[in-house]
Amino acid sequence: MRIFVLLFITALIQLSCEQKKDPIAVAETTEVKERFTYAPGQEYKDYWFNGTAEISSYTLSQARYGELREGQSVLVFVTEPFSVKSNTKADRPTADDPSVLKLNFTKKFNTGIYPYSMMNSSFFPFEDGQHSLKIATSVQEWCGQTYMELKNSDAFEIAINSYFEGESRTTFKTEKVLLEDDLWSMIRLQPDNLPEGSFKALPGFFYLRLKHINTKPQLAEGTMVKTDSTSSYTIQYPELDRSLQIDFETAFPHRILGWSESYLKSYNSAETITTEGKLIKSIRSDYWRRNSNKDQVLRDSLGLK
Repeated sequence: MRIFVLLFITALIQLSCEQKKDPIAVAETTEVKERFTYAPGQEYKDYWFNGTAEISSYTLSQARYGELREGQSVLVFVTEPFSVKSNTKADRPTADDPSVLKLNFTKKFNTGIYPYSMMNSSFFPFEDGQHSLKIATSVQEWCGQTYMELKNSDAFEIAINSYFEGESRTTFKTEKVLLEDDLWSMIRLQPDNLPEGSFKALPGFFYLRLKHINTKPQLAEGTMVKTDSTSSYTIQYPELDRSLQIDFETAFPHRILGWSESYLKSYNSAETITTEGKLIKSIRSDYWRRNSNKDQVLRDSLGLK
């Protein structure tokens, strides 16, 4: 009888432990560690290595402090050699310097009297891309500024420097999981490889800095909806009550048409608020050479103020 009771108690303890599993740990069973091997076709090479960048402008309705703020956003996609040694663009590239698709993603909007200026730069390998080699994010507004950088090494090495107390001069490592900020480049190079189902992901750096939450992998769900003309990829974070949907052209070159990001208005609110970006215009340009006053007409063609 005593043996039976001990076995029964042991079974209850095991069941209790199983019911308290960390949802992030459970995600490891469904995550694909090496998602794919990617070799871009010739049309991708012809499009992205023609000596110009693709510049797209968007109207922006940005959620901040529980209200929507009108502004503008720009996505600049361009290929360049990346120096793994210096963790920067390679000015004198060698065979050891991979080509990356760089995305400079900017947002500008006002909160009352003062402006916000945000920029996220990601450096995604053009071939066999698994994770960006580097992501750098900066946010400037009249209260102060923050800078956050990820370096892709044996693990993700992350450094945060910030005006805000508790965030300044922070460095740490985290495991390699899907980077939300890579979804934009994956759409342009390999949309068929966007992950679906359950997996772990590191939320976008714009979101992490605006919400001032801990930088750590989160349980996520990915879904894709396709039509002949447009496709929509959605990533949801149940623990964060947040989702991001990116709309893009189904056909090559898979231009990004817009996005919507929804999350709770505030920490003590059950109401959601949604940021939206909608395409205005796309052009191809060697913009780094277009820096004279006469070139300002290019901003007009993009509908930028």
